[in-house]
Amino acid sequence: MIITAIKPNQTPQPVRFTVQDYHRLVALGFLNEDDHIELIRGELIQMAAKGTAHATCLRRLLRILPGIIGDRATLQCQSPITIAFDGEPEPDLAIVRNREADYESAHPTPADTLLVMEVADSSLEYDRTVKLSLYAEASIPYYWLFNVIDRTLEVYSEPAQITPSQFGYLSKRIIPTTGVVQLPQFPDQVLELASVFPSI
Repeated sequence: MIITAIKPNQTPQPVRFTVQDYHRLVALGFLNEDDHIELIRGELIQMAAKGTAHATCLRRLLRILPGIIGDRATLQCQSPITIAFDGEPEPDLAIVRNREADYESAHPTPADTLLVMEVADSSLEYDRTVKLSLYAEASIPYYWLFNVIDRTLEVYSEPAQITPSQFGYLSKRIIPTTGVVQLPQFPDQVLELASVFPSI
């Protein structure tokens, strides 16, 4: 008599990708820059469509920030930061340390990153939770969230492990549209928020 072992039903598991897998998909042509995909904790995430307020805020920041930063650091827009073996987000803006070859051989890492910035309308809750936790776990020192819905800037600093499974920032400030904010690495320069947020 033949006895066949019956395996219990297994719950389907999602496929997780590493940064290396992700780059391989791009190299093979399965993904391209027009797909607007980010690798977040091993998952391929479709980035939210950008509304006009989001786009206007981003354009203004791109016009203003180079004059503030000058040649003291590098401003990048919607470009990758490799933060873990399974994470490569593309924040709306990031200020990274200058490198002689301009990161020709590899994307910036958290050690290179001075400040990340996200501009949020429809993605506000995601940026406040998933993205915030991701950047804090990577020990990125400063995270700015431009909330175009409420027209405020949320300034996060002091990344820390809050619980065994949760990362966040110990300091949070909310600055209204009428306020100004100093760039952390360049305290001699201030950004006037009224010049950034679109009018209602």
